[in-house]
Order: sequence, then structure tokens, then C-alpha cells
Amino acid sequence: MALKVYDLWKTYGSREVVQGINFTLNSGEILGLLGPNGAGKTTTVGMLYGAVVPSRGFVQLGQHQVQSQGRLVRASMGIVTQEDNLDPDFTVFENLVYFAHHYRITGKAARNIAGELLAQVGLQEFASNRVDELSGGMKRRLVLARALINNPQVVFLDEPTTGLDPDARQDFWKLVSQLKQKGCGVLLTTHYMDEAQRLCDRLILLQQGKMIDQGTPDELIERTVGREVVEIEGVPEQTLQQLAQKAATWYRPFGSSYLIGLPVDNHQQLWETLSTFAPERLTRRRTNLEDVFLRLTGTSLE
Repeated sequence: MALKVYDLWKTYGSREVVQGINFTLNSGEILGLLGPNGAGKTTTVGMLYGAVVPSRGFVQLGQHQVQSQGRLVRASMGIVTQEDNLDPDFTVFENLVYFAHHYRITGKAARNIAGELLAQVGLQEFASNRVDELSGGMKRRLVLARALINNPQVVFLDEPTTGLDPDARQDFWKLVSQLKQKGCGVLLTTHYMDEAQRLCDRLILLQQGKMIDQGTPDELIERTVGREVVEIEGVPEQTLQQLAQKAATWYRPFGSSYLIGLPVDNHQQLWETLSTFAPERLTRRRTNLEDVFLRLTGTSLE
């Protein structure tokens, strides 16, 4: 069952937060929404599951529209927001059992599902613990388990690993990959480039509420910034601008230094030319998604 987004806008007064968003999320696909703070990611996700009312456009899951048939559609959705919002008065197990009541799952059925989900996210040994006894990574896994209580067809993950240590993030990535393998459509917002590049089948880049590009991670990298980039410091910008223009490539300010793309055809010639200026710093590396966003927007995603 595909989630389809048609011409989605959100305006607050005269401020257009989201402008003309269109895309489809397919079953068994992880789609990433990338953009800096204020790009409209969280507002967009809120409109997808009905927490935010669009100013224009609509969202449809299968044959049902979110805006007019919200309760019916949300029965097939799972949502992991940026906040844990778990109930501190309940144990880990009880958090799932009582949340199941929202979907009219009670009694033995609720207990069985709660046990299965705790095993799925690796928290079965902590079933009787209070929420405040869990680490940050464990809480995120519990929130994900809660989002899966209704066996959803689409799952929204809004910056789910922010603040987690590297090990906890890797554990969460495994769970997200398992959702894809089971046929769930997953929509992910994140600030982490390694997360987006590792997990997502496709990406949508947002800036100031607009879609500025989309494609697979490899497609976006290849066509936007090429295969290699140079980080250089200590050479005047005018010189770099002239060199980039002559080599038919791109350059961008990057903190106190600059990035300049190495063209496929004459990358060695440009590299050797840059070396002759004896810059304070000169490094050459593979391009990544951060370079894509810097080139398109001039803004770092982190």
C-alpha cells in the first residue's frame, strides 16, 4: 500500500513553511527527508499522519485520505516522534500493553503482542523495568516497539537517533532495516549523513520548505558533486573561482576553507595545479551527501 503526497502546502500567516511537496512512499522502501533545521521536515511529517492540517494538498494511503479519514488511515501507521513521550508510571511491558488499547487490542492479545515486540527490539529482559531506568537507546527502541503495536504498513521516524551514541544508533539501524525487509514503507528524517546514506533507498532534499532535488544517494552524489572533492585552505577565493570555471567544475566556501570538485576528465590536472599554490591545507577525498547539500544550498546539514 503506497503513501502518496499531492501538492502539500502549509502556511502560517504569511509564512510558507512547506511549499508544493509531491512524492510517493512505496512498500518495502526507506525514503529519507533531508534538510537543515527550519526546512519543513517535521511539519511535513506531521501532515503525513494527520497531526498538522495542510493549507493545500492532501495525503493518501491506499484508497483513503489522511485529512478526511484520519482515524482509519492511522490504524495502518506507526509514528516515532523526536520526543520519547513514554509513560514513566508504567513498566516497559505496561507501556506497550496500555498503548495497544488505542487499537482495541486488550487482554491476552495485547500481552502477547507486547512480549513479541519487546523480543523484536531486544528489550525482553527489561520488561519489568521502569522507563526512567532505561538508557537513551533503549527508550528509542521502546518507542519504536510501541509504534509497531498495530502492525503498521507505513512507519514515520522523525530524527529517531538524535542524541544516541554510535552503538545505540547502529542497533536502531538494524531494526529499521528489518522493517523494510518485512515490507513496511518507512519515512525517515535525519541530520546524520551516514544514517541517510546507509538506510535510505531514495532521498528528498528540502530547503525552506521546498523540494530542491531527489534520487538515490548515489545518484544525488554523482550528478551533483561528482566522485571526488578537494578541501583547500590558504588560496584566495578569486583564484579558486577562476580555476573552477576553467575546469568546468564547482567550488563552495566550507568554514575557513573551500571545497572544489574534481572533474572526472581532468581531475589530476586540477589537483596538480592546486598543489602548486602551496596551500595551508590540501586534502582530497570521496564526495558524500554533505557535499551535495553544501553545493545545492551553501548550508551544512549538521
